[in-house]
Amino acid sequence: MKISTVSCKSALTPSRLGGYDYALNPYRGCQHGCTYCYAPYVLREKRRWGCFVEARDNLPRLLSKELRRKAKGVVGISTVTDAYQPAERRFEITCLALEQLQRYDFPVCIQTKSSLVLRDLDLLQGFSKCEVGFTVTTLDEEIRQKIEPGASTVGERLAALETLADAGVSTWAFLGPILPSITDGEDDLRSLISALKKTGVSYLIVDRLNFKQGMRPDFIDFIAREFPEQLNAYRQPLKGSFDTAKKEVTRFCRDADLKVEFCY
Repeated sequence: MKISTVSCKSALTPSRLGGYDYALNPYRGCQHGCTYCYAPYVLREKRRWGCFVEARDNLPRLLSKELRRKAKGVVGISTVTDAYQPAERRFEITCLALEQLQRYDFPVCIQTKSSLVLRDLDLLQGFSKCEVGFTVTTLDEEIRQKIEPGASTVGERLAALETLADAGVSTWAFLGPILPSITDGEDDLRSLISALKKTGVSYLIVDRLNFKQGMRPDFIDFIAREFPEQLNAYRQPLKGSFDTAKKEVTRFCRDADLKVEFCY
């Protein structure tokens, strides 16, 4: 893992994601190494994702200047890389950025796979509007270790969601991508939604597997290596399997009285 520091030219960038006015990413690259991540393809990053991290160490100073003149709007934190990946323990860029955002009372929405976010619980409680979402793709820790090797365990994420909710921070969960023949089993989805409901999340966002240009061959190689018995499911269109999973998720969320949104 190569970790280095770089300077960025801006801290906040306009966001095209629904619900966000700005995007803030303290790092480029991610130690979580999630096999399904399409961020490197969006960023046109040629280096192997999960093997490098660039910490934008001047970001908090730039952010302080930008917030003085920017119109207030919702800041999405971790739109293309996790702001609470392990490098954050060392650099604390996300923490420093949150201090600035709280100072100017900008609404924030954080998405992460790391229980490290609990370190900043006091800061999060100081915002007028703050949401924290955790990506949770499966309750099976063995599968989690294969698809999200550098992220917090399933148990740590569920515990973090519960801690945040108990502390008065609004929480949500991102169930995605749903992986055909791996994480889309009826019992698996029912159990996962039940577990998320118990943490106190306000709503659930669900997404399918997205193959960005150039991503499919690498992901198929991963499936062939780690889940060879499921390979045939990825050699055909995936829409049908997701449509089935979508119906099941909708039913289970209705039974759990949990609001659900789908990404497409």
